[in-house]
Amino acid sequence: MGEIRFISTATVAQRRKPNESTQRIDLNPWELRYLLFVPIQKGVLFRFISTATVAQRRKPNESTQRIDLNPWELRYLLFVPIQKGVLFRKPTQDQQMTNIIHHLKTSLERTLDLFYPLAGRLGTTVNGDDDTTCFFIDCNGAGVPFIHASADGVTVGDILDPVYVPRIVYSFFPLNETWNYHGVSEPLLAVQVTELEDGIFIGCTMNHVVADGTSFWHFFNSWSEISRGSDINISQSPVFERGFVPEANFPVRIPQSELVFGGFPSSSPTQERVFHFRKEKIAALKAKANAEKGTNQISSLQALWPIFGDL
Repeated sequence: MGEIRFISTATVAQRRKPNESTQRIDLNPWELRYLLFVPIQKGVLFRFISTATVAQRRKPNESTQRIDLNPWELRYLLFVPIQKGVLFRKPTQDQQMTNIIHHLKTSLERTLDLFYPLAGRLGTTVNGDDDTTCFFIDCNGAGVPFIHASADGVTVGDILDPVYVPRIVYSFFPLNETWNYHGVSEPLLAVQVTELEDGIFIGCTMNHVVADGTSFWHFFNSWSEISRGSDINISQSPVFERGFVPEANFPVRIPQSELVFGGFPSSSPTQERVFHFRKEKIAALKAKANAEKGTNQISSLQALWPIFGDL
């Protein structure tokens, strides 16, 4: 495939200025409605349908209003958030999208009762005595943005079939171009549900300071359980104890001189790739791996891992 190079860029304008009477052209209601439409590429139209804020129903106790962060978590202030999503085939027509969106919102609300720190923000305390700053999770219940969007003209095949992740997939996630330290003003969790022509993509962005990959999927799987009918009796309850680092003194004080935050990096020329394995294939690989080793302790991930090592 050939290389595309930008050789030059110029701005072209008309030679004659318009008359003062035609300097301003007012827009009619039909045209104004397109303010909410964002063209992505030829044949695809991305639009935001609704935005809401979802918060937990019950406020945390005063003793759990503040959660101090340990040094291991604080180092992620200079990292970008976690962004992961799941792709589903669109349900049958008798299940209206409005009902699905409402169900996802209400189940998310119940999930946040258990994972209430995710509905908060990062808080800071400035210490004038030694010129330091402390970061913590402020469980203030500020809420989680819930966005309903649509990518008209995009199918499940458009997402799964290409070798590399299509650029439009990045628009399926909220809070793009943010750093974790933006959590002092930006949400710690945001959800976007994007309708495709024949599917639904649920994308989540979660601040990496408050959760790692395991914690992210713990939240997502718990939301799934509650969505299917469980309420507070989920498989594994979250633990918010941060004081497992014995040598740390809480709250951790960071010198002001070390709080140097930069802008968002320019987009990388690298591309991402997603590997899609069918359930039956994974089961077959797992069975083969266990049979070869004469055991039943090899997991699905362990059976798949050698494939990635050969790439």
